[in-house]
Amino acid sequence: MIFNRLLTRDIFKKACLGIVLAFASISSVKAERVQITSFGHSSLLIKGGGHSVLLNPFKAVGCAEGLSEPKNVSADVVLASSELADEGNRNVRGLFLSEPGSYRIRDLALEGFTAPHDRFGGRRYGLATAWQWVQGGVNFVHLGGSVSPIRFQEKLLVGRPDVLVIAVGGGAKVYNAREAAAVVKYLNPKIVIPVQYVRGTNPSSCDQTGIEPFLEAMEGIQVRDVGKTFNVRGKISDELVIKLMP
Repeated sequence: MIFNRLLTRDIFKKACLGIVLAFASISSVKAERVQITSFGHSSLLIKGGGHSVLLNPFKAVGCAEGLSEPKNVSADVVLASSELADEGNRNVRGLFLSEPGSYRIRDLALEGFTAPHDRFGGRRYGLATAWQWVQGGVNFVHLGGSVSPIRFQEKLLVGRPDVLVIAVGGGAKVYNAREAAAVVKYLNPKIVIPVQYVRGTNPSSCDQTGIEPFLEAMEGIQVRDVGKTFNVRGKISDELVIKLMP
């Protein structure tokens, strides 16, 4: 990811200290009931804390071919990794955000960070946006369209994720299994939701793999098939769990 180089060293240190202290206070708070629903590919609807956030609505093209598009879905905020067809379909209702920056929607604070969408500094597929926000007491980090390593500065800025949404299918535009596993181990989240991998038959236009290589790379970590919808509530266990959603 590319951190904003215009920040001075002093400003960066102060910002990091403030964010670390903020996340330290968040970690002691129990999560409210937060519901997560999967539409497939890398599209999730997260409800809780008085807000609804939709991630990566897609057109059924490329690696999303054959999936049912999340058409006419309504959310307060839509967070897209990019405006590529399989990550940023605007056929939904809600405030659509795909550009990096700091946003506040009522009491919901959202941070978007620039990330190359390929392994060539964005020269092939442009730039994506990674997202961090706290909803219902849960610290979410969304790396659904990223392929770049996480640097120490960004680790400080996002804190320890309660829920990490991360692409794992490989190919030209997202992490492969080994890269995704390295990011998971570095960020040390409590819950991982892998996205952007092939479910069932691999479409002819898709260069991604299924979930198995990622699970092999995360050998020894607990895996739970939680279905289309699951809830996060109460105190989240510190033990890492991979939650598979269709």
